[in-house]
Amino acid sequence: MTQTPQAMLDMFKKLGEDMKVPAVDMEKIVEHHRKNLEALAASGKAAAEGATAVAAKQKEIVETAVKEIQAAAESFKLPGSAQEIMAAQTEFAKRAMEAAVKNTRDMAELMQKSNAEAVRVIQDRMKESFEEIRQNFTRR
Repeated sequence: MTQTPQAMLDMFKKLGEDMKVPAVDMEKIVEHHRKNLEALAASGKAAAEGATAVAAKQKEIVETAVKEIQAAAESFKLPGSAQEIMAAQTEFAKRAMEAAVKNTRDMAELMQKSNAEAVRVIQDRMKESFEEIRQNFTRR
């Protein structure tokens, strides 16, 4: 005896009714997952924007470093006392170290901000999702 797919569905529907299984609202489920996908897309967009900002900052750092090296090379003069040469080299090293520390701090802050935004989007959606689920269970 072969049963049609509709007969099988009717059989499961009757079984669900007999067991008093609550009806499933497919529109709500689809809407729930649509919002999840939108949150993932927004999080990905935030991460991509952050990566773009990091790349732009790295480009800026390299360009600044190249300009400073060029300026130092142009102003470099070999003649002079040993003390003058050491003072100039010390000043250059000091500026380079300060720039490296500042650039590292700036990059860390930029990455932290970017990551926080991407995670915040997902966290917000999770809170919203839990609230949707809670509301659907408390209505019945």
